[in-house]
Amino acid sequence: MTYGLIRSALFALEPETAHDWVLRGVDLLGAVVRDPQPAPGRRIKLLGLEFPNRIGLAAGLDKDGAHIDGLAALGFGFIEVGTVTPRPQPGNPQPRVFRLAQHGALINRLGFNNGGVQGLLANLACTRWCGILGINIGKNADTPLDRANDDYLAALESVYPHASYVTVNISSPNTKGLRSLQHGDELDALLTALRHRQHSLADANGRYVPLLVKIAPDLDDAALDDIARRLLASGIDGVIATNTTLDRSAVAGHPLAGEAGGLSGRPLFERSTERLAALARRLDGALPIIGVGGIFSAADAQAKVAAGASLVQAYTGLIYRGPALVGEVAAAI
Repeated sequence: MTYGLIRSALFALEPETAHDWVLRGVDLLGAVVRDPQPAPGRRIKLLGLEFPNRIGLAAGLDKDGAHIDGLAALGFGFIEVGTVTPRPQPGNPQPRVFRLAQHGALINRLGFNNGGVQGLLANLACTRWCGILGINIGKNADTPLDRANDDYLAALESVYPHASYVTVNISSPNTKGLRSLQHGDELDALLTALRHRQHSLADANGRYVPLLVKIAPDLDDAALDDIARRLLASGIDGVIATNTTLDRSAVAGHPLAGEAGGLSGRPLFERSTERLAALARRLDGALPIIGVGGIFSAADAQAKVAAGASLVQAYTGLIYRGPALVGEVAAAI
């Protein structure tokens, strides 16, 4: 059965129901494929790690790290799970995911729905796969912004022994006030605290785990100047560009365009790639960048690399294109 037929059946379901069915199918694949191999592609050494190919799964599909073995069977060179918060939380009320199929897009306002860091660790203990695993961390929705650092530090400490790298998510539009942590003194304080804890954890665990920051595509040039300068000064290990966007200009007129949340997929590609390139110019090779946002083809992935990305990630493109996207991108870049 071609993925087009499977997608038609899935798209007849409510998006979160379809998501659950996809993950059930992924789990079956993981049970059958006992020794998953990455899709053939160019190996690359980055962040002190050796990636077997340059396409990874973006955070969000497997928030609790419960489906890693099956996802690995799709051929990804690395997998990022989360966003995970210190305590379990249900996320925002449903409905909270919307398809804009004619645009190849999604709008989501999930709000870091997850089972908490202890649930994630329990799932990781049952995982066979030993590839490169990123863990994306965030703050709980009910944690005041002036205590956000406490949540990030607690999450970092819990996941550190189990992660190949850790992503600090301060760019989701679906947790109130979170994006303010991308700016000014708040960003400096968070990065300083995380870097101090990272070094103490490296000593305690005998292993250095890189820290990356995921940024929004909605940063203007002045904000990008500021965040680039602060990232460089902090000594952070890398950047993921970008998260979802609040801009609706590319889907104006669609009946669902007014739904709150972050827009992903094809309409995000141009903006996220332009912001990636602008960030790369400011960093001038000093920090590696993982490019994500609207990758639906090998050409899209090549454009991210041309803009300055060393690795790429996919999520919404995988929903629309299916597993073939992974091998296609891995071979091309």
